[in-house]
Amino acid sequence: MLMNTQRLFDRMKREGLDAIVATAPENVTYTSGFWAMSQWIRRGPQSYVLTPAEGCGEQAVIASTGTLDLIADQDVKIKDVRRYGFFAIESDLCVDHEVRDQRVSRMLSEDDCGDAVGALVSAIQDRGLDTARIGVDEIGIIPQYFDKLVAALPRATITRAAETFRYTRAVKTAEEVKRLRGSARVAELSIDAALSVAKEGATERELAYAFHAKTISEGGTPVLGVICTGPRSALSSGQPTERKLVRGDVIRFDVGGRHMYYRADISRIAVLGEPSDKIKTYHRAIRAGLLRAYDLIKPGVRTSEVFEKVVETVRKEGIPHYKRNHVGHGIGLDGYDAPNITPGSSEVFEEGMCICVETPYYEMGFAGLQVEDMLHVTKDGIESLMSTSSELRIV
Repeated sequence: MLMNTQRLFDRMKREGLDAIVATAPENVTYTSGFWAMSQWIRRGPQSYVLTPAEGCGEQAVIASTGTLDLIADQDVKIKDVRRYGFFAIESDLCVDHEVRDQRVSRMLSEDDCGDAVGALVSAIQDRGLDTARIGVDEIGIIPQYFDKLVAALPRATITRAAETFRYTRAVKTAEEVKRLRGSARVAELSIDAALSVAKEGATERELAYAFHAKTISEGGTPVLGVICTGPRSALSSGQPTERKLVRGDVIRFDVGGRHMYYRADISRIAVLGEPSDKIKTYHRAIRAGLLRAYDLIKPGVRTSEVFEKVVETVRKEGIPHYKRNHVGHGIGLDGYDAPNITPGSSEVFEEGMCICVETPYYEMGFAGLQVEDMLHVTKDGIESLMSTSSELRIV
């Protein structure tokens, strides 16, 4: 299971919620296993999941008619599916249909609820929750639909609940950790594939093609591909161009795709030929900061404390002017789950969190250097989800 069910129920109880509604694509997938393609690839399409409080009823999925095939194909376990909207799907009555197609046919036979809010309201009313306190994830629902939902349930109390999902998703289930480990491994293999074509005259785009092709061949989906070389490596969000590699160039990877819906976000540095003393010194300093985080992170430790000591380590080890706004973040269905490792954060590490720790350094006219690992917080400290070292790689 993806959802940390008991953590969600406990949080709902503390907040006095009788039900909660997922609307953002990450939260819909998290609570149901339903990956609604249209919702993930563009703004506007609506899919929801209604989750009543513990012991107060079964979940319901609200989906457009055109996505019912995904519910069946992904074998979503939730049985109550409320559909809305017209979408033409024909059926050959002269063949024996597979189980998937039979489920689609059953869902098509249910009433069209008109629109997403109508479908959600019907599920709420059927569970006797029309006078309840309901948390609604405000991130994915269209503002007009939020207003329409409030108007349709005048006796209910509707509150915003995106933060409730953020809190719940911070601590991963065993299945989530497994998927994150897989996503990290795909990203590492993809970096190896990109470096296998790195030579004088090779372009950044050629490295990117090799990287993303490997991601796809390993069953992943490309997402993040900051692959820049030489002085361009100092562009924090730079995208690959036709710039050609020359000896002495830094090759910076800040990369990661999806594996079974879960994100990777890792960084590695390579140099074509012999690195300069400055590259070696600065890389050693940022890596020392990363490894300092390994020693510090454990349940109960404040994220702000880790930030301070990581930055302090980088400064002491060779970059005295080092500055950062953060040195890491949670990772999961989203590239930036809770917690944030920032100076102003009040969050603490908990057992089961999965995080990225990173210590980037960008200097225009010189290079960008970055190391970033994915970690799993255990009861005693951390375990790395990485298979490769963050050491400087010489090509």
